[in-house]
Amino acid sequence: MLTKVFGSAVFGVEATTITVEVNVDKGVGYHLVGLPDNAIKESNYRIAAALLNNGYKIPGKKITINMAPADLRKEGSAYDLTLAVGILTASGQIQSNNLDQYLIMGELSLDGSLQPIKGALPIAVKAREEGYVGFILPKDNAKEAAIVSDLKVYGVENIKEVIDFFDKDEPLEQTIVDTRAEFYKNLDFPEFDFSDVKGQESIKRCMEIAAAGGHNIILIGPPGSGKTMLAKRLPSILPPMTLHEALETTKIHSVVGKIKNMGLMSQRPFRSPHHTISDVALVGGGAYPQPGEISLSHNGVLFLDELPEFKRGVLEVMRQPLEDREVTISRARFTVTYPSSFMLVASMNPSPGGYFNDPDAPVTSSPAEMQRYMGKISGPLLDRIDIHIEVTPVPFEKLSEDRKGEGSVDIRKRVTAAREIQTERFKELENVHYNAQMNTKQIREYCKLDEASKSLLKNAMERLNLSARAYDRILKVARTIADLEKSGQVTGNHISEAIQYRSLDREGWLG
Repeated sequence: MLTKVFGSAVFGVEATTITVEVNVDKGVGYHLVGLPDNAIKESNYRIAAALLNNGYKIPGKKITINMAPADLRKEGSAYDLTLAVGILTASGQIQSNNLDQYLIMGELSLDGSLQPIKGALPIAVKAREEGYVGFILPKDNAKEAAIVSDLKVYGVENIKEVIDFFDKDEPLEQTIVDTRAEFYKNLDFPEFDFSDVKGQESIKRCMEIAAAGGHNIILIGPPGSGKTMLAKRLPSILPPMTLHEALETTKIHSVVGKIKNMGLMSQRPFRSPHHTISDVALVGGGAYPQPGEISLSHNGVLFLDELPEFKRGVLEVMRQPLEDREVTISRARFTVTYPSSFMLVASMNPSPGGYFNDPDAPVTSSPAEMQRYMGKISGPLLDRIDIHIEVTPVPFEKLSEDRKGEGSVDIRKRVTAAREIQTERFKELENVHYNAQMNTKQIREYCKLDEASKSLLKNAMERLNLSARAYDRILKVARTIADLEKSGQVTGNHISEAIQYRSLDREGWLG
């Protein structure tokens, strides 16, 4: 007897429906075809034990299973439940006339209980697109999948519930999530707040500008000056995510299995990988491509602490994603694309010893050591970072003050107002939403300067020997400063402040 059951495979952040054809005939054997990986090939052991522990069994006949399309690689243990239901139906142990209305996924334990799967959200989106009535999956993933409207989502704990649903028409409890209510309910404020930062007013100003325009920023300062503390608080002043951004972000985290017992992500992600990370772990990829840290930072912040300690090759692969805001991974059989629109926040010591340019500390690094240290970061990568700012240690008098600094709530209001100006400005453009995303043509259109401002910028370019890309960065930052002041025109004051935020371009830093 031939039975068809439906599952799904995730490639990139999109799902593809997999038809599992199960045929039980005379003879003996278990044949699984359709490019399954080892985890799927081992599923017969899990299925056999799970069925036996729930009063069923794998029949002692010839079982042939095809996972179509057969030329598409399938991976993972999430097909256990799909295969088990197909075997039971094809062998006549259960009867079901509506298998074609449901998409079924889940990893089986030996007692028949279900373990969570990866990619439940994109699978649910695909199920709705293709007109399936419902999606049956582990209970831990039900809330995540139920974000998708017009699709019945059933979270189950044991295979027995699924068997009884199809064979005995026993109802399953549908998981219902009000997506909008869930989203707004979870807009809690992050735990880190800028009011905890003592002093550092000029640095907080830089962080505000970076957040307002979506600019990449690098913090340069000696150990203990507060670089990490400041970086961790950046998400608290970014504008709240829109519902569309939240869905996009949740989808990516769903693919790597980081959404468990929760629905929609409403906080902007903050990722801080260690400097020993590989290029594949950072940008994504592998034998079975997975999103990397830069995609997990999508719509949020990627913090690279001690930037020169990262392998140069790892940093170089970031250049294209920083420009294109997406990562494309090509393999012989397929190509996947992951979104990666993130704010890069990097930090570094000013020298190998950590105290270069600190008047109160001795210089312990030779010029050659300094050159090697700074040479770990390529010029083209630095050119893609809009704001370079020096962070100095906070004096004791500031640390011991009882007065709290300005809180994240107030800063976020100004940032959000500036972003609204940019949203209105770029409303006719498809891929531009804030100043950092402007290309050269848009910079010329929206950052027009008067003669005095042009002369000021020209002198700075010549004196600091800035590249053409740095020129564009200064104009973008100046445009953001103007937006924070609700100024329609970029003036000399805005240009002057933006030039100050190119510390690494000054003579003495890079040779």
